[in-house]
Amino acid sequence: MPTHANWKTIAKGAGIAALALALGAGAAWAQAAAPAAPTPNKGDTAWMIVATALVLMMSIPGLALFYGGLVRSKNMLSILTQVFMIVCLVAVIYTVYGYSLAFTSGGSLNAYIGGFSKVFLSGVTPESNAATFSNGVVIPEYIYFAFQMTFACITPALIVGAFAERTKFSAVLVFVALWVTFIYFPIAHMVWYWAGPDAIGDAAKALAAATDEAAKTAAAAKLAEVKADAGMIFQWGALDFAGGTVVHINAGIAGLVGAIIIGKRVGFPREAMMPHSLVMTMIGASLLWVGWFGFNAGSNLEANGTTALALVNTFVATAGAALAWLFVEWGAKGKPSLLGMVSGAVAGLVAVTPASGFAGPMGSLVLGLLAGVACYFFVAVVKNKLGYDDSLDVFGIHCIGGILGAIATGILVNPSLGGTGILDYEVKPGAAVVAAYEFGPAIMNQIKAVLVTLLWSGIGSAIIFKIVDLTIGLRLATDQEREGLDLADHGERAYNY
Repeated sequence: MPTHANWKTIAKGAGIAALALALGAGAAWAQAAAPAAPTPNKGDTAWMIVATALVLMMSIPGLALFYGGLVRSKNMLSILTQVFMIVCLVAVIYTVYGYSLAFTSGGSLNAYIGGFSKVFLSGVTPESNAATFSNGVVIPEYIYFAFQMTFACITPALIVGAFAERTKFSAVLVFVALWVTFIYFPIAHMVWYWAGPDAIGDAAKALAAATDEAAKTAAAAKLAEVKADAGMIFQWGALDFAGGTVVHINAGIAGLVGAIIIGKRVGFPREAMMPHSLVMTMIGASLLWVGWFGFNAGSNLEANGTTALALVNTFVATAGAALAWLFVEWGAKGKPSLLGMVSGAVAGLVAVTPASGFAGPMGSLVLGLLAGVACYFFVAVVKNKLGYDDSLDVFGIHCIGGILGAIATGILVNPSLGGTGILDYEVKPGAAVVAAYEFGPAIMNQIKAVLVTLLWSGIGSAIIFKIVDLTIGLRLATDQEREGLDLADHGERAYNY
């Protein structure tokens, strides 16, 4: 029979066991009560895989065939080779360091460029996730990486159309490697990099929950830090849903600079330089349109109503622009052309890109109609007046269409015009809250974004072109250019009849 001392020992042990049991139960309850980390939705993941493949299709074969049909037959193979090479080269560069430069925090330079924390895809695993634009919604980081890689691949491929039929293959290769590093990745970071909706929402929630002045000061500082963890243009509040600045203005102004620095094609404008296969151009344009659904709708990073809105806008703006170009050209020249219609379609795709997830369908239709007219004017009138040789109208379509679309986005996002409004992520969940629309700041933010892109890409591209020209030379010899780039650069022909 236990003694009095033994009973005390037993009671003490029982008390410790009960306390441990209570603590364990409390810990288990706390763990159950803590919000679980968000996990990717299989539908979002599947959609983003499809969107990524669609955007790759825009480059190869879409853009390659669109451009290939527009050049003369002796240069068909060269433009196909350039586009295919650019996709492969940029994919490698992006994987090694480009993703890190574009989509990580860059420390003291974070407003302009990312850092090196994800060089060689360090830390990117099948388990790591990337934020979307909704609180608590993520996708696998590998999907986000691959989707953004397709944008990096197609952007420099657009540029080569401006100086097609006269540039050395080796010069294009070196130019593209330098251009994506010093022009594309910084612009992508400035426009698209941010901490994500949950980081902003959680910091704002902590500020609202703070009870004393010290806690409020610390929480306010944390919120400011999180909001500052973004690219400069993003911090301004400029909107670019799918790449009006990052892709089209960026590539368009670089193409114009290249066309001027490299000079006109031999025989331009005295000799006729007709497209050798409008059939291939039409096939390429059609593939671009289909792929652009992945480009614009995929940029929502989820499969929801905004994704559907971007898809609808991509449809109606493109159709409106194609018809607008067709009828304006018909009235000006007396005949409607296939080339005009497919050029108008691309102009509409370009213009609606930055607005695709922000504008309503009617606003997008009006934007498409305006883009068809504006881009036709620059291609048919301004280019002839100024005399520059933009071979495949990269500036007239991509830069002008991109500028129009970027500025119009600041107008069409207005809910009173059918737009979605701007989400306020400081109120969690932000997906349900729209911030008050202010016309002046909205337009000025868009204009500033356009100007920064024009200056960064225009000046930077000029420097890179000059470096390449002074080292390996940009242009083929005149006799090689007359022979055609297919044989001069590659020793083979697109056609052997």
